[in-house]
Amino acid sequence: MNYFLVKSEPFKYSWDQFNKDGETFWDGVRNYQARNNLKAMKNGDLVLFYHSNEGKEIVGLAKVVKEFYQDPTTDDERWVVVDLAPVETFKTPVTLETIKADEFLQDIALVRQGRLSVMPLKVEEFDRIIALGNAG
Repeated sequence: MNYFLVKSEPFKYSWDQFNKDGETFWDGVRNYQARNNLKAMKNGDLVLFYHSNEGKEIVGLAKVVKEFYQDPTTDDERWVVVDLAPVETFKTPVTLETIKADEFLQDIALVRQGRLSVMPLKVEEFDRIIALGNAG
């Protein structure tokens, strides 16, 4: 099992909308490193959903339900999407501030590579964020 984090600006695509949709393809990735991370996703991998710009917090857990294929929003074959489905909403959103203050999360890509929209997580980082999201 692999673990990832994806970012979305809530005004473009929010966690609430994702839950209403029940499943979506993750499009709009135009960065090679982020694209390679999409290509690394396998069916059943777990994905944290982060609201960027507004909120700046991880709000829920999703899973990969279909591995990468051509991005249907472009004819450019370099870009791909995966299908994601929501799993659970966090009781307590995990803010960027909380992550930056947590000694176990100092090396997380969200802190080190703030502009990257799709990033892998180590199991320890993932487990820590899940614990923080289910606290309260």
